[in-house]
Amino acid sequence: MMFARPRRRLARVRSSRFGPTRVPPQPSRPPIASIQGTAALISKRIHRKRSKHVNSPPTIAAVDSFRDLVDGNSSYAAAFPNEALSAIPRQHIAVVTCMDCRIDPLAIFGFKVGDIHVMRNAGARITPDTLRSLIKSVNQLEVDRIAILHHTDCGAAKIDLPGLRAKVLAATGSDPDDVEFHLIGDQSAALDADIEAVRSCPYLPVGTAVAGFLYDVKTGVVEPHGSTFVG
Repeated sequence: MMFARPRRRLARVRSSRFGPTRVPPQPSRPPIASIQGTAALISKRIHRKRSKHVNSPPTIAAVDSFRDLVDGNSSYAAAFPNEALSAIPRQHIAVVTCMDCRIDPLAIFGFKVGDIHVMRNAGARITPDTLRSLIKSVNQLEVDRIAILHHTDCGAAKIDLPGLRAKVLAATGSDPDDVEFHLIGDQSAALDADIEAVRSCPYLPVGTAVAGFLYDVKTGVVEPHGSTFVG
């Protein structure tokens, strides 16, 4: 017994003689002015919320705030003596030290510009970013000795972390609870830990010399604090 095959209904496109094809209505878009007004309102609310915590911006133009730097560079550039310096340090040494303004590693060790690499941070700690710089310094720029220079009266050993967090929160509205400040509890132990962090770095060539030093900010004397080799 044969069954009639059902006929499929095909959609037909209406020709123009039946009038224009009806296009489904498109959702209306808000006018540009409305969008801009909404964005401005959101921005204003965010600014109002943040301004409760942030001090008013200075009225002096940024360039004027650094005018002394620009002026100070004028005489230096006029008689610039270092145009022939290489990026490779003459002494093949990298010094990691603190950002403390009392620390001048060039003067402390009797060096001059072009002799050594200098890397600075709060506390002279060996952080991942410090290692990033040392890896480049040793593997690309021919450094074969790394000196870690801590110092007495270091702020990283005296910092009031809760107080610092409170100041940051009051000034910015953000709590730096996830920031690792690499504080120093025991100066000797911290220096030992930093030496070990360099010694055990797998991206520094075996045999690279590493040494720790402690600088006395009252006398200018540097005391050696252990030395080793990467490996």
